[in-house]
Amino acid sequence: MKIFDCTTFYNENTMLEVRFNILNSYVHKFLITESKYSHSGEKKKLNFDINKFKDFKHKIIYLVVENEPDKLVYENNENFRKEPQDEIRNNAIKRIAYQRDYLFNGLNEASDDDYIFYSDNDEIPNFENIDLEKNKSKIIAFEQKLFYYKFNLFCDRIQWHGTRGCKKKYLKSFEWLRNIKIKRYSKLRIDTLFSDNKYINLKIVKDGGWHFSQLKSPKDIQLKLTNSEDHYEYKLTKRKLSDVEDIVKRKVIIYDHQAKSTDYKFSNEFKLKTLPIKEMPLFLQNNIDKYKEWFDFDK
Repeated sequence: MKIFDCTTFYNENTMLEVRFNILNSYVHKFLITESKYSHSGEKKKLNFDINKFKDFKHKIIYLVVENEPDKLVYENNENFRKEPQDEIRNNAIKRIAYQRDYLFNGLNEASDDDYIFYSDNDEIPNFENIDLEKNKSKIIAFEQKLFYYKFNLFCDRIQWHGTRGCKKKYLKSFEWLRNIKIKRYSKLRIDTLFSDNKYINLKIVKDGGWHFSQLKSPKDIQLKLTNSEDHYEYKLTKRKLSDVEDIVKRKVIIYDHQAKSTDYKFSNEFKLKTLPIKEMPLFLQNNIDKYKEWFDFDK
């Protein structure tokens, strides 16, 4: 039984380096996809350089997404909606899903009983808290702590369910895996027999890792939020770089994770907490000097 760790990549070299080091002792192969197109459809240069990760070169399977997905809707298309931001956002979602599902092309070495795990690049599972040899569940989801801006700036509003996995023989697609509802349904729920995202046989791993969101400079955060079409709501706030610098300095987030899907998400501020270094993954504890710009040392 082997573990294949799968993720997408844009330009998050620091995050990828941390990921490789934390997971190396557990993972057989690291699968990475990078697209030649941004989420908004603009052509982009490829940023991944395997020579930056020489210690893991023998484990890395790097896949380049050369084309755009099918069924994108453009302004001159008769199906384009009256609200263009809806189609723009839907196109971005299709591009993200296409890049995720392209990971399937790197699974040739995996056998039916090998475990396939998908995470966004900044979601790192904690494999210490699950015994895969004894696991009987069809689907596995990791309940992860959520951090912003720094490795130890903690958001206590939610538990983040990022990394999900299953054996290869159960894997329908990576987008399917990503969209599974993280809830244990009763055996009496007949709808689970016909649903693609509701499962009785689901295991949630407590203390299941870390989601290091927006581990970037204020300038790069602003660039990401204003250029990523799946963050269209952020553009409506008309915040400038100086605003982002201010919220990072004050250690707050402006995104409401508990808002309903139909509600506006950028309406309030929420304070982050500085966690002690000893609560971080061991690799980070042992490499504080190397990553010191990404730690908050204020008490």
